[in-house]
Amino acid sequence: MQIKDKILLITGGTGSFGNAVMHRFLNTDHFKEIRIFSRDEKKQDDMRKRYNNRKIKFYLGDVRDRTSVETVVKGVDYIFHAAALKQVPSCEFFPLEAVKTNILGTDNVLYAAEKYEVKRVVVLSTDKAAYPINAMGMSKALMEKVTVARSRNLDDSKTVFCCTRYGNVMASRGSVIPLFIDQIKSGKPLTITDPGMTRFMMTLEDAVDLVLYAFENARQGDLFVQKAPAATIETLAKALLELYNAKNEIKIIGTRHGEKVYETLVNREDMVKAEDLGGYYRIPADTRDLNYEQYFSEGNPEESKVEEYHSHNTYRLNVEEMKELLKKLPVIREDILGEKNVVHYPV
Repeated sequence: MQIKDKILLITGGTGSFGNAVMHRFLNTDHFKEIRIFSRDEKKQDDMRKRYNNRKIKFYLGDVRDRTSVETVVKGVDYIFHAAALKQVPSCEFFPLEAVKTNILGTDNVLYAAEKYEVKRVVVLSTDKAAYPINAMGMSKALMEKVTVARSRNLDDSKTVFCCTRYGNVMASRGSVIPLFIDQIKSGKPLTITDPGMTRFMMTLEDAVDLVLYAFENARQGDLFVQKAPAATIETLAKALLELYNAKNEIKIIGTRHGEKVYETLVNREDMVKAEDLGGYYRIPADTRDLNYEQYFSEGNPEESKVEEYHSHNTYRLNVEEMKELLKKLPVIREDILGEKNVVHYPV
């Protein structure tokens, strides 16, 4: 795909994902201009000073506002749509705010992209959209549905809409790794909810790789999932203790309200039609129309035989493998490997 002279827009671009993409592309000849669209003027100012590069253009606005979205989309060739409300508790207490940003905001971006014939839009989703049990996951699931619904009416030669779905990014804000590290450094017990609980282990670079893979390979309405290893919370805790050569005790506190024992990246309904691409799954769009016979009179005998793709049935890391993966994180590279001038992305 020829992108040298093209313009890329990253919504929510002042977050960790936007910074990681910037770090990947800034010193290459990919894209002649990268537009950062967000509502946080402080983060934009910090980013402007950090990179000090005229290729980056900053636009202040909110995806909820269709006018400001149209202003930034006009003239753009590609969009990575990362703007979202992502904190589960915040969305739980203010679900309509999640609806306004994650669903209606996404629709504003897609509407503008179609209007101005943007070539490709990659919408970033989350594992919580598969079998959602909270407002954040529900809003992200509907975000995916809105994307697929709009894709049905598009000509592939003009605009392609697709989605990516990935699990929690390691060491992201509110995740367990920063908590464990703080507890280790302060000499407190490591608080584990359930030792057998599993989570996918994905770095921020993995998330960027997934989006770029979708960007290069998507067909209309596709959803892409990257295969990832998992580990139990107990394995993660032991790996961190060994890396820090620490002797903190492990305290089991029990599963918290709304917490899953394992994460699902591809549900059974999607797995039955998923295409295995080696390191990724491609889930093609549901292109059925409103012929109700297909919904009520016809079934798929294979669906009940398929198992969803989740963190209990993917490859399971042992302690040594977990330690090697942890060494990719900026905080571990500084604390344990003694590296200097490590790049930290805002979260």
